[in-house]
Amino acid sequence: MTSSTTDQPATPRWLAFGVLPVALSLLLAACSGASPTPSPAASVPASQPPVQSTAPSQAASPSAGSAYQLTVAQTSAGSSLAGEGGMTLYTKADDTATTSTCSGTCATTWPPFTIDTGEQVTAGTGVTGTIGTITRDDGSLQVTYNSHPLYYYSGDTKAGDSTGQGLGGIWYIANPAM
Repeated sequence: MTSSTTDQPATPRWLAFGVLPVALSLLLAACSGASPTPSPAASVPASQPPVQSTAPSQAASPSAGSAYQLTVAQTSAGSSLAGEGGMTLYTKADDTATTSTCSGTCATTWPPFTIDTGEQVTAGTGVTGTIGTITRDDGSLQVTYNSHPLYYYSGDTKAGDSTGQGLGGIWYIANPAM
């Protein structure tokens, strides 16, 4: 007895050429996106509408209404606030409670921690200060902690790095006790 290809049912054309490529596209899109883990910690809405995080990697921000979490991390320079992915946050000595003095090339090296309208920042364990935002010159909202604008450092490559500590005598890890 010889096998014939007519004994097997034919795959419907709509399944082979319509649904399968769409399903694969959706699966690939879902797998390639990155989003921070929302926190169940106490939510502290920003003092202005919240914004997109601009971490050193320029990672995609969570969707509107999402939350970022400030945490406390241990670095070689001591306890520090940490943002997305546990990356160390910094403050700049010559900033004021309402103004960031870092823009242009400075903001490339020291990306401000910003959020999009509708997003919020939550306080993780050990974070007891006031979380808010200021409006930067470019209109984005920068996260503040106890009125200090927060930044990442492009020289940090992994969570817990604090290679920006003390640079230029004006950049310091964001101490949770400040």
